[in-house]
Amino acid sequence: MLCCGMHVIVVGCGRVGSGLAISLTAEGHSVAVMDKSAKAFRRLKDWDGPRIVGSGFDRDDLEKAGANGADALAAVTSGDNTNILTVRIARESYLIPNVVARIYDPRRAEIYQRLGIPTVATVTWTIDQVRRRLLPNVDVGDWSDPSGRLTLLDRSLPDAWAGRRLSELDEPGRLSLVAVTRSGIPRLDARQLVGQEGDILHLAVMSDARQDLDAILEKRGDR
Repeated sequence: MLCCGMHVIVVGCGRVGSGLAISLTAEGHSVAVMDKSAKAFRRLKDWDGPRIVGSGFDRDDLEKAGANGADALAAVTSGDNTNILTVRIARESYLIPNVVARIYDPRRAEIYQRLGIPTVATVTWTIDQVRRRLLPNVDVGDWSDPSGRLTLLDRSLPDAWAGRRLSELDEPGRLSLVAVTRSGIPRLDARQLVGQEGDILHLAVMSDARQDLDAILEKRGDR
């Protein structure tokens, strides 16, 4: 389970990259930001984290940013090819477990999703969405009823659940799987699906079950 104290590399210091770096730092994570242009760092006002002028697919630059042992990397430059190459190097060469690439062409984003490369297309891009992929074990509550007892939240599917029937997630009266987003497409037939890497789960959870959700996912994924 990921928690505060992660080391995250953000490649690209535009509006999204700078906002992501500031948000993650405020939550207690260490963050290194990379950009090919030193001028891009002007967005990081009152921020004293590492700033590396360099390329996301240059191994020397990545290692300056702490790629060895990093927990997550977000490639959010203005180039699709750069972002995909950066993410592949991060995952394959440095074994960074949580990666996400910003993709401008939604058709290409879907292809990369099917290849197991987490992406978010620009048309649906938000800082919150990339955080969901970088911090897959952190609950993201979208709505709560007035009593605070019922919450709708999104969770990334844990790797251990790939290949398992998602109907096993349901806990009658406590947890209910409402839908699944797969390759950027929402699905309401969630209970008939077998889990795939990259799935986003949409769940209705009672307040007394939220703390148990991680344990349920981990326990059942280990069966």
